[in-house]
Amino acid sequence: MERDLAVDVAIVGAGPAGIAAACRAAESGASVALLDEGSAPGGQTWRGSGRDAGPATARRWLARLARSGARTIAGAAIVDADPAGALLAEVAGRPLAVGWRRLVIATGARERFLPFPGWTLPNVLGAGAAQALLKSGWEVRGRRVAVAGTGPLLLPVAALLARRGARLLLVAEQAPPEDVARFARGLWRRPAKLAAAARLRAGFRGAPYRTGTWVTAAAGDGRLEEVAWSDGAREGRLACEILCCAYGLVGNLELPRLLGCPIAEGAVDVDGDQRTAVPGVYCAGEPTGIAGVEQALVEGEIAGLAAAGRASGPEAGGLHRRRDRGRAWGAALAAAFRLRPEVLRLARPETIVCRCEDVRLADLDPAWSPRQARLTTRAGMGPCQGRVCGPALAALFSRPEWEEAAVRPPLKPVAVGSLLARSEGAPVSLSAPRDTPSASP
Repeated sequence: MERDLAVDVAIVGAGPAGIAAACRAAESGASVALLDEGSAPGGQTWRGSGRDAGPATARRWLARLARSGARTIAGAAIVDADPAGALLAEVAGRPLAVGWRRLVIATGARERFLPFPGWTLPNVLGAGAAQALLKSGWEVRGRRVAVAGTGPLLLPVAALLARRGARLLLVAEQAPPEDVARFARGLWRRPAKLAAAARLRAGFRGAPYRTGTWVTAAAGDGRLEEVAWSDGAREGRLACEILCCAYGLVGNLELPRLLGCPIAEGAVDVDGDQRTAVPGVYCAGEPTGIAGVEQALVEGEIAGLAAAGRASGPEAGGLHRRRDRGRAWGAALAAAFRLRPEVLRLARPETIVCRCEDVRLADLDPAWSPRQARLTTRAGMGPCQGRVCGPALAALFSRPEWEEAAVRPPLKPVAVGSLLARSEGAPVSLSAPRDTPSASP
């Protein structure tokens, strides 16, 4: 493996947005490196997809990526970044310095967890995490499972669990029935999404799907044994072995924050060409707002074309119109599945809110800054570096700054040798000016 690589366009994240950006940039004549922590392109959304597996859309884009000429570097964890034109990654325990003229950030999203009594018990996990495990062969046949939280992700997870033979006891969507119904009625403008939702619901038709319902607690002796739920008027309990629970998605913003990209309301601020305020840096997909796979693809296409110097033209105009319609869809999604006050009040004083450092809710003062919390309790200083507790506490305390703590390298746990490489001169920078596209329009 080479220790240094210089390309016209570097792309971080090989989910749908990153794949689309890589295809468009490489097809436009730019040299492209697509870096991702996974073992293969696809991200969490298209995990396990390939020539003979996965959705048809995933297969088409993965085949296009293979033909594009873009270079994919799997197993690459981004350690550091320099807005002057360099990345430091670690691949198989060794450092890789990547110089770039243009950078596209397509780092995707992660689940948002909200603390409730028992949420740290074994076999309580995120809905997306369950989906990833199921795609990797997790055996759930015959096991009693509940799915809870909010957002469209609950449907494919429930359908996949049912298909794998789980005894699906309950799918609890916290959004009020009227909000879900209004959102569903709006799907007539997007018949493909309406048909997909209907297919997914049919996939677990034997299990109850309850809107306006949320999990209030999980209990068990060393492992999950029971789940309590409420709909505001009634309460119930289920003997349960697995609970898949998460409250939507939040963008992975560590890299754009490190580079100094402006962020507003939890999303990277970009212009019409997906360009950030940092020269040469673009962003696409969930970091710019949660709006689904189709939106991630079109934003990736726009960013890839722009990064290769082909931001204008009739084709770009059509992509922009699709992107703008997708933003309206994202706004409707956020409104329909906004968090209800009841789920923000589930944590009790003794409930752990920072799992890495065993910090309880009672240990924190909502008036503290994140820095005060770290110095006093070590909240946010564990292995996840606030990626789990930050969004949770921002929601619980209605304090966005809890989610906006300062980011510093290394972005991921890394071997000492990679840090030494950084101190000895990596990442590398390109000698060519970054404001001159290498590909012709």
